Parts: sequence; structure tokens; C-alpha cells
Amino acid sequence: MMPQERFRASVLTGGATFRINSGTFLDPHIVLTFGWFEFMKLARPLLFALALAGAFFYFTTWRSNSQAGGLRPSNWLSHPAQVEITEAAPNEALDGEEQNNISVYKKNIPSVVNVTSRAMAFDFFYGLVPQEGQGSGFVIDKEGHILTNYHVIADARQVEVTMHNRKKYKATVVGSDPPHDLAVIQIKAQDLVPAVLGDSRNLQVGQKVYAIGNPFGLAGTMTRGIVSSIRPVHEPNGAIIDEAIQTDAAINPGNSGGPLMNGHGEVIGINTMILSSVGQSAGIGFAIPINTAKAVLNDLMTLGRVRRPALGVQTIPITPELADEIGLPVDYGLLIVRVTPGGSADQAGLRAGTERAYLGNTAIMLGGDLIVAIDDQKVQDEEDLSQMMNNHRAGDTVKITFYRNKKKMDVSVSLGEARQQV
Repeated sequence: MMPQERFRASVLTGGATFRINSGTFLDPHIVLTFGWFEFMKLARPLLFALALAGAFFYFTTWRSNSQAGGLRPSNWLSHPAQVEITEAAPNEALDGEEQNNISVYKKNIPSVVNVTSRAMAFDFFYGLVPQEGQGSGFVIDKEGHILTNYHVIADARQVEVTMHNRKKYKATVVGSDPPHDLAVIQIKAQDLVPAVLGDSRNLQVGQKVYAIGNPFGLAGTMTRGIVSSIRPVHEPNGAIIDEAIQTDAAINPGNSGGPLMNGHGEVIGINTMILSSVGQSAGIGFAIPINTAKAVLNDLMTLGRVRRPALGVQTIPITPELADEIGLPVDYGLLIVRVTPGGSADQAGLRAGTERAYLGNTAIMLGGDLIVAIDDQKVQDEEDLSQMMNNHRAGDTVKITFYRNKKKMDVSVSLGEARQQV
């Protein structure tokens, strides 16, 4: 062992200064090795973090930019002599449903027209300003009569019809029926193809239907759906569509007045309105039954208006509770409380009540005839009566079944015109 010396010294090792105070002498190589070990211990986490950052930058930024800029090595690219793609077999056969869709469209598209109406509206700042609306319609005979909605041509000063072949014709309003939202217009054209009018009496929920029209100005558009329901519906003008056809076939603004057809391509309804909070199809559309239109077509085309039929009676519906209270023989029907003098019912001998009573705060007359059926169809309320009247016109004869006291009777009634029996 060598004698130890006490001393004060400083040793520089890679920029680090180690000061030794009063201790044994240390070999400078040992001091240098000790200092480097401490430096690497401190620098290792920093170097590891830099490596991670570099790798992240390479894979997320530089590498993707290089590929996008065409910097990928050329041996990654492929240059085949011929491009091979997978193609469907030519002229694949259509299934039965597709063939029927095409058949319905081809059969009816020559009959469906676009209807453009122009009217004048008053603006507070600009006075009278022109307005234009669009809808649809369909040809019903070779004389150029076209059935559409009344609201499509209401207040129009000019009506123009565009056929499927883009030919345009000026149209004249022949007749209108605002309560049923129906109108007939006419054009002068050759070689017209009338639509085939079907029967809306026996429609079934779930039955397939098609709508062709001019939604949003897109002419010749066909959509498909089913009969969702048959129900009475109140139109915006307050009128009631009896047995309206509800469908999920897409009906949009511009479809109004266009045909709703069954699977055979026969017209069963006239598209008229939708139920939606956004102003476009929400899967709930309604059509006027074609039988309602057929019942008034003759009047519209010959008189320009509809001779609405009426019995000429005022009635109240009978409930089981009311029937039991006043001693009626059946618990349903319409009790006649007033007969229009000289009207259809009066001429047929039907009687009104003569005994005053009160239904709530309303005075009524009891003792009148109780109508229970028309043409052997049960009548339970005024809605049934209205529906049956819509299926007839003034001048038709119907059989009324009624009770007078306890006796059941039948009588034939010739229906008069509604406005003459107010």
C-alpha cells in the first residue's frame, strides 16, 4: 500500500468537474470512467424519446407524403399489359316482379301528364305578382279530358299540359269539384292514350300500388309501395275524403293529381296529399278513390260542376245508450229529426219526429223514422250516409230501409241535388 497524501484537486472529465476535498488520491482514468457512466445514465431517456418521435414522424407524415407525391420506389408499381375487371353476364333475365314494374310503367306513362298552372297573387310591396305551380294528371279519354286535383289548377289564369314526349298544350278547365279536390281539364291533341280506370271498392291493405307523376318537376317518375290503410281523411280545406287510400309509395310535391295504380296498371286513386312535417314524403300519402271520381265525372264534363246528391233530411246518430233511453227497436242508425219540405225524403214519405226533447242542450224532435240501411248497406252514422251519397249522383234511385215505431219498412227514394235541399 502506498502512503496516502492529502490534497485538494479538480479533475475535468468530459465537461464535468469533480472536486475532491480531503480524501485519498484517485486514478484519473477511474474518475473519467465514472463521469461517462453518469452522463450516459442521464442521456439515455432523452435519446429513447428522440427515437420514438422520429419513428412517429416517419410513419405518420413523411412516409404518407412520399407515397402521395409519387416518391414510392418504382418497383412497387404495376403496369399490366391488360386491365382485368369483373363484369356481369350480358342480358341477365329480369325477375317477374321487375317485369311487372316495367309493364305498368310502359302501359301508363303515355297517359300521365305534367300540369303547370299560372296565377296572379297580391303582394303588399309589389302588388299583383305571377305565381306558378306544378302537378300531375292523366288522360281519361281520346277527346283530351284530363283528370287532376282541384288544388293544382285553383285560381289559375293559364293552364299548360306537358305530355311524356315533351309536347306542350294549352288546357281549358272544364269542371271542378272543390269538396272532392277534383278537376277536369281538356287539351286538343291527337293520338292520346287514355288510362284504364279500375275499381277501388275491394282494395286490400298490403296490396301493391304504383304512383307516377311529376315530383319536384322530375317528369315521368314512378314509385312503388303498398296500400297501408283505407280511412277517412280531412283535407286542408276541411273536406273529408271517404275511404281515402293511404300508401307508403313515395308521393311528393308535384305528384298531386297523378294516378295511383294497382299491380295490373289500372288507376285506383288520384294522389292528393301527404302527411309530413318536412314537406316531402314521409311514407304517408293519400289518394282519392277512383270510384269517387267516376261518380262525378259525368257532371264535371257536361255541367262543369257536381250535382251533389242528398236525401233532404237532418238526422242524429243513435248509440246503444240513446236507443235504450228512448225505446228504439235497434241500437244503431240515423234518426230523422227534420225533413226538407219538397225534398227527396219528403216526396218518398219519410217522416220526421214530432215530440220535442233535449239531447244535452240541443233541442231535437223524437218519433221520426230510423234509417238503418241504404241499398242493403248498414248505416250507423252520418259518415256512412255521406260515403254512400258520394257513390251516387243526383237523379239516382236508392232503397232506404228504416223503422217506423217498431215496424221495419223499405222505400225507394230518388236522390235530389244537395244545393236544392238546403
